[in-house]
Amino acid sequence: MNEAMRRYGVLGVVVLTIIVVDQVTKALIDGSMYLHESISIIPGYFNLTYIRNPGAAFGIMGTTSSGFRLVFFFLTSILAMGLLITIFLRMDPRDWWGQLTIASIFGGAIGNFIDRLQYGEVIDFLDFYINGYHWPAFNVADSAISVGVVSLLLLFAFEKRKPDLSAQENPPLSE
Repeated sequence: MNEAMRRYGVLGVVVLTIIVVDQVTKALIDGSMYLHESISIIPGYFNLTYIRNPGAAFGIMGTTSSGFRLVFFFLTSILAMGLLITIFLRMDPRDWWGQLTIASIFGGAIGNFIDRLQYGEVIDFLDFYINGYHWPAFNVADSAISVGVVSLLLLFAFEKRKPDLSAQENPPLSE
């Protein structure tokens, strides 16, 4: 198998795995719990809580009209996925960590995009908290996106810059 097929194969496997796990877990929650039902898993720290989020992360834009949200999230999702594909194609083929990072974000974006197309909102169910302070509920797709974005930021922050060899190849003429 050549390098390009391996590269795109890895991307496809990661993206599809995230989408399948995301959609299966959401279907299990939707099929076995009532909306707003909560099941304690680790008392005081973690519940499975079935909610639907019409907005973006942390419920941002959740109160805007559903028509506006549908158009807005459709367009921003398409633009984001286009940007991710562009970043992926420009990456060094040997940068496996970077490619996995992009695949993680892409898979998560598609998982939530499927929900928005199917329900007009996203199913969330992972509810972490300490005492009465809850982190906003999220899902597998959100987790993949968050881990991918943090990883991508770390990659960009610690990317080793290649030295500019052009100055060394053509040293300035001395007078």
